[in-house]
Amino acid sequence: MARESGGTSSMCHDLLATAVSQMGGQERAGQVRMVEAVDQAMREKLHLLVQAGTGTGKSLGYLVPALIQCVEEGAQVIVATATLALQTQLAHKDIPAVLDASEKVLSRRPTVAVLKGRNNHICLHKVRGGVTGVRGQDALVPGADLAAQAEGIEEAGTAPASALGAEVVMLREWAEKQVEESGLGDRDDAPPHTPLAWAQVSVPANECLGAQRCPFSSECLSEAAREKARNADLVVTNHALLAIDALNGNTVLPEHDAVIIDEAHELVDRFTRAASKDLSVSVVTTTSKRAAAWLDDDVAADLLDQADVLARALDATAPGQVTQPDAQVIQACTVLRDLVRQAVSQLGRRDEDSSESVDAERVQAQAAMREVFETVDRMVSMAAADVVWVSESEKGYRSIHVAPLSVAGLLRENVFTQATTILTSATLCIGGNFLATARNVGLSPREQIEGDAPEILDTQMGWRGVDVGSPFDYAKQGILYVGKSLPRPGRDGIAAEVLDDLAELIWAAGGRTLGLFSSQRNAVAAAEHMRKVMPDIPVLCQGEGHLADLTRRFTADPRTCLFGTLSLWQGVDVPGDTCRLVVIDRIPFPRPDDPLMAARSKAVQDAGGNGFMTVSAGHAALLLAQGAGRLIRRSDDRGVVAVLDPRLATARYSNFLRASMPPFWTTTDREMAVGALRRLGE
Repeated sequence: MARESGGTSSMCHDLLATAVSQMGGQERAGQVRMVEAVDQAMREKLHLLVQAGTGTGKSLGYLVPALIQCVEEGAQVIVATATLALQTQLAHKDIPAVLDASEKVLSRRPTVAVLKGRNNHICLHKVRGGVTGVRGQDALVPGADLAAQAEGIEEAGTAPASALGAEVVMLREWAEKQVEESGLGDRDDAPPHTPLAWAQVSVPANECLGAQRCPFSSECLSEAAREKARNADLVVTNHALLAIDALNGNTVLPEHDAVIIDEAHELVDRFTRAASKDLSVSVVTTTSKRAAAWLDDDVAADLLDQADVLARALDATAPGQVTQPDAQVIQACTVLRDLVRQAVSQLGRRDEDSSESVDAERVQAQAAMREVFETVDRMVSMAAADVVWVSESEKGYRSIHVAPLSVAGLLRENVFTQATTILTSATLCIGGNFLATARNVGLSPREQIEGDAPEILDTQMGWRGVDVGSPFDYAKQGILYVGKSLPRPGRDGIAAEVLDDLAELIWAAGGRTLGLFSSQRNAVAAAEHMRKVMPDIPVLCQGEGHLADLTRRFTADPRTCLFGTLSLWQGVDVPGDTCRLVVIDRIPFPRPDDPLMAARSKAVQDAGGNGFMTVSAGHAALLLAQGAGRLIRRSDDRGVVAVLDPRLATARYSNFLRASMPPFWTTTDREMAVGALRRLGE
């Protein structure tokens, strides 16, 4: 029987206070408001978009009401994060703290499980097949150098001939210990290893033999993790697995009553990636060679020949969207599809005289070939709901891709209609409200009711948007400087005037700068210029080493600057004096030659909307909010965000973009920003 709302509300306050106290923290008004909003949404079964600024403590803001629903109402709740870092923080810090506190408030301690994709667990068939001397292409990574991978993987009982072989032996031994100790074979718990070594002891989900074929299914570590998740109150997973569940008819995740999506500003991109397919000549070639042993000679030869035809067609196709069914690359894919269909059929023929291990290799080769078929068939179909395009890598290799024009329908039908859904992030209000986010995820708002916490109603499903604010006083802690007098960005790279502005700002800040650039070209040019004019200030540039190491060095030496591109806009958290200045070289609009974004913009335009504002400006607003949010990470942080693009002050869309950013005190006077940075240094 459901408790009265006052009961759960009181319990939420008690559990939050206990958890915060045990963690040595302080109660925050925004966190309390978030707990109340999530609790109400779960009780009323209304979807909720809740913006919680940096420093709010949003993890506790949703964990507290979620765990109360689990224990007191018998609900099962899914929490999905975008990044491994947050998933790890939840599993090892935030959730244990709330669980400990729950023992003082709730009738029992809730149970929690972490659920990941199948290839994040050791595959016993792969491990034991290698130990018993079975070697084959099922132990190799599709698309990579097969000879290089095979080197060093030795037969059972012999010493490893390389570092790779040693790693694989170590992982095999660890896997057996996991079985003995009832572990889950989780990659994050494994001894240090390389991605290539892990590929020798795991399988992608589509190549799993399944319970009927695998002789070790009763001991399967991935299935053990899924069984644990089915029996848990709270399951922590990621956006990718949530998307896979949606794409597979909700058969991957356990049945649940509510889903909480953290880092929700990344949800659309993560779902788009999960629903997209890519095809390269190397994938076709590798998959064909892998399957050749079980194919008729003519089919095997024709597949390799058609890979060459595809290569020539890709070379003849300019990078960009493919819209014509009779395009050369589509014609090449059509012939390839028919050949791959034959291959899938031939791989399905059973040879009763074959050994189990050979049959397993055939099953996995068929799964890989079926993946190619599904990809190329979708490309050839050129459905109105898809976008097909050709890309070229920095090394000149071309590939063909297909992605959904929108994932709003997928989210609406396979996420929101399945369970009460809570979306939270520090950046959900785009242009000052929740409408853009709601539209992108499929909530399709039709009516807005104004108020402090605007509620937007849909005739088919209800949802509410709440901004619980931030504990930071942005107007006093930070300045937004916009380079109004600078030249507009052009195609010729970063302008000399912009580099001069950048140098003066960095000089005033004494280094301590995070540079967020729209392209690697601009980041490198800026780094080279700063090293020339200010050789005493260390400048690190993305691409000159592992990003984690660059970030560590940036944090260790306050005078250091770190320049980079997209991964720095959202992935760096460096509070304190390390970062007093965040520089954004230009408004981060999507590239005009981005086929997917261009197609989405055209679709909005064709429907009578404003494609630029809906797609391009919305994309830029989200990144600006994320980038500017790198500056203030705690209550004593101070500094300047400098946007060296005059359009943020002069363009007709500038108010929309600035409304998405933290409410800093704003100026277009460079000397004002320089003076503030110098005073901070003093």
